[in-house]
Amino acid sequence: MDKRRVVISGLGVISPIGRGVDQNWDNALAGKSGIGKISLFDPDRFAVSIAGEVDDFNPVDYLPSKESRKMDRFIQFGMAAGMEALIDSGLEVTAENAARIGTYIGSGIGGVGTIEEMSGVLQEKGPRRISPFFVPMSIINMIAGNLSIMYGLKGPNVATVTACTTATHAIGEASRLIEYGDADVMVAGGAEAPITPVALAGFTNARALSKNNQDPEGASRPWDSGRDGFVMGEGAGIMVLEEYQHARARGARCYAELSGFGMSADAYHMTQPSPEGEGASRCMDSAMKHAGLNREDVDYINAHGTSTLLGDLAETLAIKRSFGDHAFRLSVGSTKSMTGHLLGAAGGIEAVYTCLALHHQKLPPTINLEDQDPQCDLDFIADGPREGSFNAALSNSFGFGGTNGTLAFKRL
Repeated sequence: MDKRRVVISGLGVISPIGRGVDQNWDNALAGKSGIGKISLFDPDRFAVSIAGEVDDFNPVDYLPSKESRKMDRFIQFGMAAGMEALIDSGLEVTAENAARIGTYIGSGIGGVGTIEEMSGVLQEKGPRRISPFFVPMSIINMIAGNLSIMYGLKGPNVATVTACTTATHAIGEASRLIEYGDADVMVAGGAEAPITPVALAGFTNARALSKNNQDPEGASRPWDSGRDGFVMGEGAGIMVLEEYQHARARGARCYAELSGFGMSADAYHMTQPSPEGEGASRCMDSAMKHAGLNREDVDYINAHGTSTLLGDLAETLAIKRSFGDHAFRLSVGSTKSMTGHLLGAAGGIEAVYTCLALHHQKLPPTINLEDQDPQCDLDFIADGPREGSFNAALSNSFGFGGTNGTLAFKRL
């Protein structure tokens, strides 16, 4: 059977640069940084004290207080972004269509904050004081589960966990469920709330994080010669994916078409990318093949671009490997320069930004790129937001364990 076309009819995002799509997009185009000193706990005893926090987030703005207390922060983020995406889509769930609408939402780490808290309770007060809601408060599939319960979505109900590629894989796999007829609509993406003492210490001791505590807003600097690691961020990015004819029939506003999805494994190292970006290149090639795109058709890449020494170089080499001479005509950006790295949610918010870029024909800049690494020699949109004619774009995510994902979008 021919695969069915998939479009994006709803967007929701909670990130360090805003709550909601409009605020996020305005701040992304303005090059506003969301990085600052950690306020969720006292970070002064840690070597790293900066992160991208979601400011002024109150879960009761979205959820009943009683329900929100049964959810880890990452679930609250996912619910807020998922609700926004569904409202944005204008989709009405009915008894007739509920079984054709599903959820596919993941997280890289899940409820690490709740796990830390309950571990402390166990040590200090004993096992009888552990919350009976501990497990559903913290397990990764509960965004998909809670959204399906809230809206009565009776289609596929799935979660995935693939480190920093999680949301990209969730969106891509959800699109395939629609392509091959298992659903007509899927709510897909990822959420993360990793700014906790244990997670901060773990990533710091792995030497993964920037230690530029003196200049938080300048700490995330992809492809810059002074980059020294990524900055953790939190939030969620969720999309409503819909079969093209289904969306047309109800008069839905669509941001872009999700035309291709690629996956690959580096099969090389637990945390380091494969040499010359070989695995990432195969992933992009797979996404373009699935989308029916030639390399010359692609105008923009929202890169993984984490601000790590090895990762940024490997992605640059991968892009040149996949695109040849056309690599130097691409606009390549990293919105992580503003949001930090949202781990399992990164691919979700970056897919949202990529769709908005095609929809509005504007590209957000890469900020803090002041002294470009000579080995990273592509056009990284360092001169501010860019307007033009952009017809096809890729969104890349790469994760620990050598897991890679690429989404290919086309302008409608």
